[in-house]
Amino acid sequence: MHGITMGLLNTGHSVKVLTICTPKHPLDTAAIPKDYREATGIEGIFTDTSINIVDAFTDLVTADNYNISRFFSPDMDIRLIRLLSEETFDVVLLESLFTTPYLPTIRRYSKARIVLRSHNLEHVIQERLANNERNPLKKPYRRFLARQLKEYETAVLDRVDGVAAITPADAEHFSSHGARTPIVVIPFGVDPNEYPVTDPAGAPVFFHLGSMDWLPNVEGVRWLLDNVWPRVLKAHPKAKLHLAGNKMPKDLLERDMPGLHVNGRVPDANTYMGKRHVMVVPLFSGGGMRVKIIEGMAMGKCVISTAIGAEGIGYTDGHDLLLANSATAMAGIIGSLIEDPARARTIGLNARQLVLKQYTNDGIVKDLVAFFGSLPEA
Repeated sequence: MHGITMGLLNTGHSVKVLTICTPKHPLDTAAIPKDYREATGIEGIFTDTSINIVDAFTDLVTADNYNISRFFSPDMDIRLIRLLSEETFDVVLLESLFTTPYLPTIRRYSKARIVLRSHNLEHVIQERLANNERNPLKKPYRRFLARQLKEYETAVLDRVDGVAAITPADAEHFSSHGARTPIVVIPFGVDPNEYPVTDPAGAPVFFHLGSMDWLPNVEGVRWLLDNVWPRVLKAHPKAKLHLAGNKMPKDLLERDMPGLHVNGRVPDANTYMGKRHVMVVPLFSGGGMRVKIIEGMAMGKCVISTAIGAEGIGYTDGHDLLLANSATAMAGIIGSLIEDPARARTIGLNARQLVLKQYTNDGIVKDLVAFFGSLPEA
């Protein structure tokens, strides 16, 4: 979202940023650079999205979608009404499905074209979580949530003027469900200048970096430690694996394995990645496009990922990314890079070139603005 915002500003567009801030994702405006605050007029409206069992059960009975409805805030709705009554906008860009509860208000108070920036297919995430769920009590509930989300996600397509999907697979999925709304693929992008290539000395250090309050990350990291790392250690006892991420679970912080170093939140993600060699992305659920993979590739990091982790990225396996969908395959690739560090460097540099070719903000914003212009005025 920051990349899109900066890209629009840098190409001469006026941008207003209005966001909810939550207990999980608070907003400290004082920590935001002054020029950014002034350019965007960024405002955060507090919304308590904490899970409420009573509300969740009520929505279950009424067939409302609690995954979505808990992001609705009367305070945010009021601020939107005032903002749209005072200012005129050409486009309202809704970042993710969770902003769509405000569609009726936007339609009522603005003639702007409304574009949904689809970060993930949320129902697909729930379907994959349901498939991987081992708890027999939770599994049917997750399946119910997936069906409910699919119905909502499909219905909301007809209520916006355009959809900017983050991956070709997501765009294809929307089209296959009969969406009549114009759809374009606008992937995640970076400013390459913010991601310098690094080549730290020493033997390859493997790392995973991701928010650990997101269930697919927790699920993947536990699989990595339980099924992959023991195989690696058997062949390479001195191998090193570093894990970091916000809200790291206690059992992972306390996990005692040779070569394993576990941190919680790190002060600066780029610094953390820059000091290590090979990114490991062991995802088996989730959707959309992995931001951290593109950032790692931009820094010249070799990435080992499952197919689901690498979804949406136009990679070539073995050239600019290494694919592994089983514990044996992933352990084998890790071992091969320990034995041949030069290969990791080569793949990392190829990955950087892929980012420069396909995933820079300048090109992405140009395509997005062209899509805005192609939509009929309300």
